[in-house]
Amino acid sequence: MIAIRRRIARARLRQPVGKATATIVRATVIAWLGATSAQAAGTLHVYGPGGPLPAMKEAAAAFGKANDVHVEVTAGPTLQWIDKAKADAHLVFSGSEAMMSDLLAALPDLNAATVTPLYLRASAILVRPGNPAHIAGIADLLKPEHRILVVDGSGQQGLWEDVAGRLGDIRTVRMFRSNITRVAKTSADAKEAWDSDKVLDAWLIWGIWQVANPKIADRVEIEPQYRIYRDIGAALTRRGLDRPEAKGFLTYLSSPQAAAIFAKWGWTTPPPP
Repeated sequence: MIAIRRRIARARLRQPVGKATATIVRATVIAWLGATSAQAAGTLHVYGPGGPLPAMKEAAAAFGKANDVHVEVTAGPTLQWIDKAKADAHLVFSGSEAMMSDLLAALPDLNAATVTPLYLRASAILVRPGNPAHIAGIADLLKPEHRILVVDGSGQQGLWEDVAGRLGDIRTVRMFRSNITRVAKTSADAKEAWDSDKVLDAWLIWGIWQVANPKIADRVEIEPQYRIYRDIGAALTRRGLDRPEAKGFLTYLSSPQAAAIFAKWGWTTPPPP
């Protein structure tokens, strides 16, 4: 609004004051405001963690193209976008059910009744290209002298403990913990550590990260008895409930078209009906 007032003032200084000039200025301002409001109203604002971003971004683009609406997806560590989401979010997605619960507490406008679990992804071991340490699974990571990177946050709270404790044997937890060299708070922090610290030879994280970053690591599947799954879920905010396009996007995220996109990025999707 300040910028608009300055434009009006400059226009008045350049031209004689009169009804015709005033009419032109008012018409220009009204047109500018109308275009700006239409552009803002046509954008859906979507927020969530970085792991699901490649699939969510592609799904948003496909939905937007089919429905003539711009879907702007902002992703990364929650603290980077939570304040902006409070102001304009229409839909928020999570990286686990625990994260969704945290988001419901942090975003009063997020509607719990609309929470929709969508797809699962499996835990996996990322190793250096070519797997020089010859890691074949969790059983190998229990052997001495492996150097493991884990994430304790960002949808992965307790993930390594869940993996190591799956068989109900405290010795497995002890052996795995003794080989943890780095603990990152977010997946983005873990990626930076993996890139900078070449001593690390194993990274416990979701397998989707290797799909999105195939050049920095190879993926080793975790044995079924140790494997953990967590989901991506999505929910509408109060302002999202007022936008038919936002409701449509949430519905689209469960569609066969969206499922195919998420499957391409490494997510486990339900079989077609």
